[in-house]
Amino acid sequence: MPAEYAFNWAAVGIAAIFGFGGVASFFVISWILAPRRATSLTGIAYECGILPTGEGNTRYNVRYYLFALFFLIFAVETVFLFPWAFVFLDLPAAAFYSMVIFLVVLFFGLVYAWRKGVLSWR
Repeated sequence: MPAEYAFNWAAVGIAAIFGFGGVASFFVISWILAPRRATSLTGIAYECGILPTGEGNTRYNVRYYLFALFFLIFAVETVFLFPWAFVFLDLPAAAFYSMVIFLVVLFFGLVYAWRKGVLSWR
């Protein structure tokens, strides 16, 4: 086992110890400083000064979830597209064609959703 290998893992171990120790210390500090007296207001769902009204199990339309999923899909596309565009000139031609395929698949997904009426707000 080379010395560099052990040195790198030692750094990872030290960082993990400090990370877990930091998280544990914040839990302990929070437990020590937390208030202990229970009042009638601490049992309600909102502790921001506004009394809760209505029922807690409100149903949401599926369209909200679909819009959120489409947002996530296109946000992930952006996450993949920006680094690719940054090093575009240094990449071989196969990288360009693979990105074109990726964009075409996303485009067909968008067209499919549009044709199904998912993007129309009623």
